[in-house]
Amino acid sequence: MEFIVEKIGMSRTVSVPATPVTLLKVLDTKVCEVTEGVALVSYSDGKKFNKAIEGQQKKYGLSKEFNRFATISVANTEAGDLDVSGLAEAKVLKTTFKTKGRGFQGGVKRWNFAGGRASHGHRMGRRTGSIGNCEWPGRVMPGKKMPGQYGNTNVSVKNDVLSFDAETGILVVKGSVSGPNGGLGKVRIAK
Repeated sequence: MEFIVEKIGMSRTVSVPATPVTLLKVLDTKVCEVTEGVALVSYSDGKKFNKAIEGQQKKYGLSKEFNRFATISVANTEAGDLDVSGLAEAKVLKTTFKTKGRGFQGGVKRWNFAGGRASHGHRMGRRTGSIGNCEWPGRVMPGKKMPGQYGNTNVSVKNDVLSFDAETGILVVKGSVSGPNGGLGKVRIAK
């Protein structure tokens, strides 16, 4: 079973020693169609929607706040509200969020390379330098650590569930999850 969640932020427990926790809000989700355990669901992300989404809302009889669609695996067998009762007994969750995108970065920031000396008489600075392929293999090998796109990738982490409040939809998991506060992601009950 999967759920769409919003990352509220991090905090810690009051107990001694304190445990770092992440607060996640389970979004109100409507199941539109179910085919073989995989469902088309609609949820709200707080943004405006366009005419194409208006047509989808009419098709499934949704109100204006449900403006985004996704496919997830669910326990429901028919359309209606998403069943969140499984989160109450869950012990371990697999959380998947997009990391913060940092754009095109050099080797020093992306791979923690050392860079050149800071003294006089050279122009190395924060450059990569030689990549060591004079005669053989004569090409850049795949997977070579070089400058490029950093961040903006999906990262999955397993977290222990500390508590779940069904009324407010607040899920408290141990440790951290990727992404910025307010970012949307998915959680799945791990076996």
